Amino acid sequence: MSTNQTTSQLSGYESVSLDRPIWERFPIVAPLVLVSTTEPDGSADVAPKHLAMPVSWDNWFGFVCHPKHGTLVNAVRTGVFTVGYPSPEMVLETSASAAPRQPDGSKPTLDMLHLLPATVVDGFLVDGCRLHLECELHDTVEGMGANVLVLGRVVAVHASSRLIRRIDRDEHDALRACPLLAYVHPGRVATIDETTAFPYHLTYKR
Repeated sequence: MSTNQTTSQLSGYESVSLDRPIWERFPIVAPLVLVSTTEPDGSADVAPKHLAMPVSWDNWFGFVCHPKHGTLVNAVRTGVFTVGYPSPEMVLETSASAAPRQPDGSKPTLDMLHLLPATVVDGFLVDGCRLHLECELHDTVEGMGANVLVLGRVVAVHASSRLIRRIDRDEHDALRACPLLAYVHPGRVATIDETTAFPYHLTYKR
């Protein structure tokens, strides 16, 4: 069955051409994180990423990066990186971290961020984030067009006490008290503070 025949049976749908990346054509929800690495001079580099998520039920994390970006170059050189999940109040700081470096190598927009030393890896944590991951580089995966998948093993975690799941606290109330920031690609953000339980099937197993 051809694509046109299939689409004709889906009322209200239209086929999207694959002659260019499809992800700019419709909104999708993604995380929004700050990946921090260390420059050769010891200073911090911080960059926002939305192609970023856990890549295993175990403690592994991955993000997509351009091979020429300092984030990837630094992570490969040092073997570590950190990840911060910014709060909804940190939208401007998160946006500013995407600014390019100046000709002299400086990045003045990072002055908007309060950086703390990581506890296990040699790196930095962005103060104010809801969740911090400290990662050791595991591998990089090329061959996906102009991008590289960076995979890391989580070796330390720091989470807001208001966000940690507890048996005596409803998760809905936790998110009300500690909302999450999401990226709605392309170019929008959302605050998540209202959720409902997912109705898992009785036979569901991970």
